[in-house]
Amino acid sequence: MDSSTPVKKPLIVGQISGVFGVHGWVKIFSHTEPRENILKYNPWLVKQKGNWKSISLLKGRKQGKTIVAHLDKVDDRELAHSMIGCDIAIDESQLKKLDDNDFYWRELQGLTVINTQGVELGKVTSMMATGANDVVVVNLPAEMVADKKEHEILIPYLLDSVIKEVNLEEGLMKVDWDEDFD
Repeated sequence: MDSSTPVKKPLIVGQISGVFGVHGWVKIFSHTEPRENILKYNPWLVKQKGNWKSISLLKGRKQGKTIVAHLDKVDDRELAHSMIGCDIAIDESQLKKLDDNDFYWRELQGLTVINTQGVELGKVTSMMATGANDVVVVNLPAEMVADKKEHEILIPYLLDSVIKEVNLEEGLMKVDWDEDFD
């Protein structure tokens, strides 16, 4: 395996979850959507004993409901077994450049959400896929929580109709959403 690789902020895309066969193949739990997209990135950064190591992906495929991969210099079951639980990451530079008004979910986390009336609704804590459309999870500011039962609101991620503007440079998301709508 390659030596330790200095990594500023790796993007976790999965984890080695098991072994597959006797020739060093590993099972992968993928965080990508669809799951097999993890195989589009090469090399992977694999965290072993606290250090990130760059490892080339030699082969990979969907195998039933899981993803399996063969990594460079991992040629036996014992070595593959020692990697179970290791995080898999990529360098940010490996991400596909998106079109305007397309964002990776991780870019939206932490944005301050304001409505069209200028009222701060809180900060984006996460995103959810619901099938119909994605949903922005917003953690309410302390002064709003006192008046409500919930500490977060869910806002549909519908560009133009609900999500009016996303400005990553300013850290803002402007929405057409009533502050009293639960």
